[in-house]
Amino acid sequence: MQAYARVLGIIFGVLMILLSFAVTAETLLRKIFSVSLGGIDELSGYAIAVAAPLAFTVALVHKSHIRINQVAKLLPRSAQAVLDVLAILSLAVLSGYFFFFTVQTVMDTRAYQTIAQTPWATPLIYPQVVWLVASATFPIAALVLAVQALRFLTRRDWTAISRRFGTISADEELQAELDDIKKREGVAS
Repeated sequence: MQAYARVLGIIFGVLMILLSFAVTAETLLRKIFSVSLGGIDELSGYAIAVAAPLAFTVALVHKSHIRINQVAKLLPRSAQAVLDVLAILSLAVLSGYFFFFTVQTVMDTRAYQTIAQTPWATPLIYPQVVWLVASATFPIAALVLAVQALRFLTRRDWTAISRRFGTISADEELQAELDDIKKREGVAS
């Protein structure tokens, strides 16, 4: 799952870097030469639509999503584990809803042969199919993790649930950041 998130993170990063170059070029061309490439705002929308589910997936796999755990930490370990499983199951349901919405949108676009109301008049089916493929990454990861969580729950493996799905403590987060700094310094040397 870590390799899956890494690949998606790289795709996300490349998309955002390309988008930043395009916006920079558009801005400079407008400012210096009073010329516009036209459609950069359209491309930006497509890039964000594709990048968002990739970012959701990376956050899910790396436990970077926001969880409020002040009350949960006061509960017994088994109750914390059950809440962790409920959290991943709810994310799986949410990701399924997002994907269902995406499929419906693409089917409507195909049925109505919708085009963008922009100077390019792009047939929306093309960018939306890319969006659909990117949107599939989130429910795939969520489903795999939900099945894993349920398997741990049926075995009553509270330690595995806590390790894999529990929140990261402040000390663990600090240690991860320090380890990351050491890795980057090692690469820079």
